[in-house]
Amino acid sequence: MNNSKWAIRLPIIITSAVAIGVLLGANFTTSDTPSGDMNKSLFKFREVLGYIDRNYVDDVDSEELVETAIVKMLEKLDPHTVYIPKEEAVLAQSQLQGNFEGIGIEFNIFKDTLYVVTPLSGGPSEKVGLQAGDKIVKVDGENIAGIGLNNRKVFEKLRGPKGSEAKLQIIRDSKKAPLDFTIIRDKIPQSSVDVSYMVNKEVGYIKVSRFTATTYDEFYAAMEKLIDQGMKKLVLDLTGNPGGYLDKAVNMADELLADDDMIVYTKGKETRYNDEYRAVRKGIFEKGPVVVMIDQGSASASEIVAGALQDNDRALIVGRRSFGKGLVQMPINLSDGAELRLTISRYYTPSGRSIQKPYDGKDAAYSHDLADRYENGELFVADSIHVNDTLEYATGKGRKVYGGGGIVPDFFVPIDTTETSSYLTKMYTSNSLREYTFKYYEANKQKFEKMGFDEFFNDFNVTDKMLEDLNKVAKENGVKYAAADFAKSKELVRIHMKAQIARSNWGEEGFFPVFNQADEIFIKALTLFDQAEQLAERN
Repeated sequence: MNNSKWAIRLPIIITSAVAIGVLLGANFTTSDTPSGDMNKSLFKFREVLGYIDRNYVDDVDSEELVETAIVKMLEKLDPHTVYIPKEEAVLAQSQLQGNFEGIGIEFNIFKDTLYVVTPLSGGPSEKVGLQAGDKIVKVDGENIAGIGLNNRKVFEKLRGPKGSEAKLQIIRDSKKAPLDFTIIRDKIPQSSVDVSYMVNKEVGYIKVSRFTATTYDEFYAAMEKLIDQGMKKLVLDLTGNPGGYLDKAVNMADELLADDDMIVYTKGKETRYNDEYRAVRKGIFEKGPVVVMIDQGSASASEIVAGALQDNDRALIVGRRSFGKGLVQMPINLSDGAELRLTISRYYTPSGRSIQKPYDGKDAAYSHDLADRYENGELFVADSIHVNDTLEYATGKGRKVYGGGGIVPDFFVPIDTTETSSYLTKMYTSNSLREYTFKYYEANKQKFEKMGFDEFFNDFNVTDKMLEDLNKVAKENGVKYAAADFAKSKELVRIHMKAQIARSNWGEEGFFPVFNQADEIFIKALTLFDQAEQLAERN
């Protein structure tokens, strides 16, 4: 079934500086004939470049000059039309495709050493016997342990085309000598639905981290699982979701909306980019109450879902004002392997809202918007949210909503700073908390493997001795102990440590039930189902 009334089917992305954005899905190439004015401009550019190449006092890299010119040219457009060099295009595309090609491990870097956190289930590393806790010290004979190791270097070394070899040397604590492995790279699936679980006998929770090629299928499977487990009410978590493919967002919303409800529509300079999307299928969950979690990191495709559910009075939105990206990009493959993501239209929620925040060509101000929200108090006080009264709209049932800068939630939840501190932040930025919990799990792995999750959730406690040991690891990583800060953050640290230990043994289905105990938006969401049920009954 097709949500759109138009036959054109292009891949659309919705992207932002912190967001993947909204993409029209497939890649697009164009052979449009340049206009006369454009031909004059192209001739002038070639003329200048030719003079530089032939006559400039020093040797120049013409390709680098052209790349710089492209980037500077796009800065005159909107903040989301971007050029991605060929070196970065493959990685950028893999984030949306729902899979990548590599050896299949979750990893972390502790003290310039690459650790295997876990080999991904069914992946090539698991098949050859890599284990959690292995330290990768050489790749293809090259030493990688040492100063300067970072995520990008790891990707460069371990990712590669399907069928290619990666020769690893690892150190395993239980073995005296290093071990050598030859791993044949393969396609590695990436999940965009991080987790789905039952909070209680009636409430299901689904966390969607981005909208990739596989998101809708993952979401539908998660819904089926939770409904089979007795779900009557849904919490849909879109916090921090930077967006992705438009059609996946539309399909997800369709599962929650009644037939023919408007989901989103787009308008561009060319009529071929004007489109509208409606609910067309019998959705898997059209009646039960829904609460959607958003925050300042929820952008584009996630804003489409939130806006559609809010404008159709289908769900309550809880959290903080979303990012505010209402532009649609088309990915265009360039001849050398680079990619242009070109804004071709604006999208509008069912009530007619454009939620694109203002931009005036000054990229610095636009990119600092989230920091400005922090500084002006918007993330802490609902009254600090600046809504444009001239852009007031109404939902189907007459509730007021606003355009001009993100989705304003029905229920505001401030950032809770009562237990946060700079010391806790340094625990994370130094990777100390993750390093300690990873090693603690490895030392107690057999105990946790024999333990059921319910027992762990209800009975396992992070002890004061564990907190002392964590502080020692932090000190080793250059974090100066701050007694007052630690006292303030102590109970929050316990939850985060317990959540990380749970992740090591039960994956995301262990991490999120523990971590969400400290999530202020999640806690508020669970209190809203009476209102959400009343809203659902009115439809």
